[in-house]
Amino acid sequence: QVQFVESGGGLVQPGGSLRLSCVVSGLTEEYYAIAWFRQAPGKEREGLSCITAHTDMTRYADSIQGRVTISRDNAKKTVFLQMDNLKPEDTGTYYCAAEFPFYGAICYIDPQRFNYWGQGTQVTVSS
Repeated sequence: QVQFVESGGGLVQPGGSLRLSCVVSGLTEEYYAIAWFRQAPGKEREGLSCITAHTDMTRYADSIQGRVTISRDNAKKTVFLQMDNLKPEDTGTYYCAAEFPFYGAICYIDPQRFNYWGQGTQVTVSS
């Protein structure tokens, strides 16, 4: 059973930074992709970034590129999302998700591709 433990969310002032963590368990082989999505109240779920475990390739959404960095620690089955220069419009629930199995060289930030989801961590950007 694939499980997630997401952490790192919280309240931050505009211009601040947060580092989200996603610990994944239950993936029985190393061919998978992990992505971060967010959902603001009343809006659709938005893909932010993804990373593949076996090729270490990354992809970023145009809307947030330059302000976020995705990284991973395979030994600890953890994926991180470093977010900088946060804005009030970044407020929402942030989810990590796994596409498993995944054998491609580069991942795609399409929520329909991801078959396992965490429960989310809340990020609020406000002064």
